[in-house]
Amino acid sequence: MKENARYRSLFILTLTLVVYSCGVSKYIPEDEVLYAGSEIRIETEEDTLKINQVAEELNTLIPQEPNSKILGMRLGLYYHFKAEQEKPGFLNKWLNKKIGEEPVYLSDVDPQRVEKLILNRLDNRGFFNSRVASQIDKTPKTATITYTTKLPRPYRLENFELQKDSLPIYSEIQDILANTPIKSGNRFDLELMKFERERIDNQLKQRGYYNFNSDFLIFEADTNSYDTPKFDLLLRLKKNTPSKSIIPYTIDSMTVFPKYTVGDTTSVAYNTIVNGINFIQEEEFFKPKQLQPYILFEKGQKYNANTARLTSNRLSSIGSYKYVNIQFKEKDTIAGSDGSGALDMDIFLSPLTKRSVRAELQGVTKSNGFAGPGISVSYNNRNVFGAGETLSITGSFSYETQLSGGSNTGLSSISGGLKTDLIIPRLVPFSPSRFKYNVPKTKISLGVDFLDRSQLYTLTSFNTSYGYTWNANKYVYHELNPISINYVNLANTTDEFDQILDDNPYLKSSFEQQFIAGLNYKFTYNELVDENKSHPIYFATSLDIAGNALNLLNGGKETAFGLDYAQYAKMDVDFRYYLRWKNEQTFITRLYAGLGVPYGNSSTLPFVKQFFSGGPYSVRAFQIRSLGPGTFVAEDDDDSSYFDQSGNIQLEGNLEYRFPIFSYLKGALFADVGNVWLTYEPEISEDETEEGIALIERLKTQGKFDKDWIKELGAGVGFGLRVDIQSFVIRLDLASPIRVPYLPEGERSRIPFFDGGDDNLMFNFAIGYPF
Repeated sequence: MKENARYRSLFILTLTLVVYSCGVSKYIPEDEVLYAGSEIRIETEEDTLKINQVAEELNTLIPQEPNSKILGMRLGLYYHFKAEQEKPGFLNKWLNKKIGEEPVYLSDVDPQRVEKLILNRLDNRGFFNSRVASQIDKTPKTATITYTTKLPRPYRLENFELQKDSLPIYSEIQDILANTPIKSGNRFDLELMKFERERIDNQLKQRGYYNFNSDFLIFEADTNSYDTPKFDLLLRLKKNTPSKSIIPYTIDSMTVFPKYTVGDTTSVAYNTIVNGINFIQEEEFFKPKQLQPYILFEKGQKYNANTARLTSNRLSSIGSYKYVNIQFKEKDTIAGSDGSGALDMDIFLSPLTKRSVRAELQGVTKSNGFAGPGISVSYNNRNVFGAGETLSITGSFSYETQLSGGSNTGLSSISGGLKTDLIIPRLVPFSPSRFKYNVPKTKISLGVDFLDRSQLYTLTSFNTSYGYTWNANKYVYHELNPISINYVNLANTTDEFDQILDDNPYLKSSFEQQFIAGLNYKFTYNELVDENKSHPIYFATSLDIAGNALNLLNGGKETAFGLDYAQYAKMDVDFRYYLRWKNEQTFITRLYAGLGVPYGNSSTLPFVKQFFSGGPYSVRAFQIRSLGPGTFVAEDDDDSSYFDQSGNIQLEGNLEYRFPIFSYLKGALFADVGNVWLTYEPEISEDETEEGIALIERLKTQGKFDKDWIKELGAGVGFGLRVDIQSFVIRLDLASPIRVPYLPEGERSRIPFFDGGDDNLMFNFAIGYPF
């Protein structure tokens, strides 16, 4: 007890010395005092008011914020003062640059101006004849200000009506007012009236009123009819509102320039009319019949600002144009016989470069010890068939060798692939889509990949898919592939690899699933596209089903086209929450869960469809694909330790704090947790080897998902550096485990970076952020 008391006394003394050494009083000029903040006190005559809401709004009117405090110390102000000394030192100068703050003195605050701002805001919120008084409370070096506000009963709305005459625009406004937020009993609110004017203006622009402006509307409040704080509200058009502003406009003509460049004279060399739209181009760059469905306007249709915006979105989403410019010109400002004006609509489309080639040289190093060079070459041809189609061909080649990894050092692999994508900006074979927000695209893919692992095997895969992608709105994205086919051919296996498969029946079974055919769907909700959101979320889920159609067509046979085919259902969910605040700081929470279920023709998931844990995009304190299933770990003399450890269920969670260091260099602190498991017991065949039986028994006891799964989570913490240049990110992360699931239950916890052996530190190099 005496020892603990001595430590507590020492801690208090040290803290006192730190607080004293970081004091700023000695740096404050004699004729100044620090501004320590303000408080607003509200006294009201009406108990039903939302006082907290009113106080929140009034607090935003105080222009100055006091210098920030951390544990009672004004560190930002302290390092500002230290940096102004004759010999500040490098550390003080650097800390001042990062967290330094200019001093805020009482002389910087104008209480009388704040009083006027408060009174003005209260008048705008219906609290007429309010009173505000300020009081300054000083200490020798600091001062606070208290604003006492006395609120009378607010003025509340009794009646609201529109003053109208026979003009058609009044009927439109009356119809719009059916959904007005201004209701009887509302407190007088100037901001709400401004909002209502903008709402009416926006709605009128959807009904043809091209020249209307919200400033043409005026609200008038009348309190003369009441002895108590009540008022009537009248809405009307201002006098002398221009006549062209109160008539609707219709589209009289439409002209599209499918290949427009700045300075183009738009001379008529090739003119085609489709559904009343003129398409002018020197030569046929884009087929008019294919371009017309993207335009939502028709001749004779009323002007609609929202339709114009959606048309621009649709044309931009084709993928062939870098600029879309829609212009409207008044054809006649005098109303016609039907009481409307006329507009000419011109659409100028500036195309992207038709063909492009991109080459990338890559240097890759992985957590499993593999490293080596790679090259990727991509060719793009936009508008390849004259209807917005984009053809992409990508070829890749890489060589990797395992520089470290125990007995497996010296293994190498050569991999490459060729992939072709054809993206068609419409639904094929369906009729032209009238999706409002965006245009669905048809994507046809065909690819081949090969992997040659020395001393082991050659793996060749062929894949093709046919599907659709579309944006439902700014945040929602869908991808549906009703046809997805993948064929894997395992060849040139060595005796060593054959022995590994014989000793690992679970691995062998997953490699036997050579033919995969089914459908997959992905849904994404992504608020990260809105940079103004301070609390964006990201949610994605995918569904992958294979083998059902083949099973039905083959009458339940286990082969199709002479090949074993896989049957399974797989689903995963990825949820992320981002908390953004000033200075590019972000805190991210991520939760991921996935489950795959083999059935029918399959006893395991195909190897390429299984879940893996560990590595630079997962639990970073463990080697890539080395964590799990459950508490399973490959034994030192087990040749299969070279191969990825997998499961059919995965749970993962991540926390990461990102912050800037300087310029393009960013930093991060993170914590990861997760693992994979098996929900079924691998089968044992009659001709199984003793090693295979032993391994399956271990998987059954160590890899099975059960009620104790929380105790089997692997966890780690770490920090990292990221070079972020215009969204191109090179990421370096150093992580260390704090919980190792494959150790005995009482020995799984570790002290990161200090406890453990060679596997205590894990270095990850990667391109892009992990999430």
